Amino acid sequence: MTYPTFNSGDVLTAAEMNAVGLWLVKTQTIGSGVATVAVTGAFSADYDHYKIIIQANSIAAGGPYLSIQMGSTVTGYYWGASTVVYSTAAASNIAVNNGASWNRLGPGNTNGVTGAYDILNPFKNENTIISGTYADPGTAGSAGSGSGFLNDTTSYTAFTVGVTSSTMTGGTIRVYGYRN
Repeated sequence: MTYPTFNSGDVLTAAEMNAVGLWLVKTQTIGSGVATVAVTGAFSADYDHYKIIIQANSIAAGGPYLSIQMGSTVTGYYWGASTVVYSTAAASNIAVNNGASWNRLGPGNTNGVTGAYDILNPFKNENTIISGTYADPGTAGSAGSGSGFLNDTTSYTAFTVGVTSSTMTGGTIRVYGYRN
């Protein structure tokens, strides 16, 4: 496939616009010293599937993990991931079994944390599926990937990003819709 090339001042054709597959839906700024960030108006009937990219610039001490909670739902979250510690190459598995959120989505530290997650079917009346990767930017940190689902059929428009037992400062949360 040949991707369209856009130049400043170009008038874009319908064919060129229809070839674009990922659309920015929302950007949310992470404040200073916050435990959670609500992202409203993120999901709609416009897209079936989404990509969420979280870049927190700094996480306060305490061994925190990123978490995502859909709407106000506080039960039915399942997640499994494999991780590797950079310095030792030690592998481990982590899981959430009927949790209050997907709360083991990657560890962070004072250097922050970055994660990229695909969220499938959040607006549909179907189970919401999550898969993604994350990286702890500390030299003693770890990286991993995993997937899971939310065991309900609620239609969601919003989600909340948080960190367990800590706070985050600075960064952005970007939500992209995959073209149907």
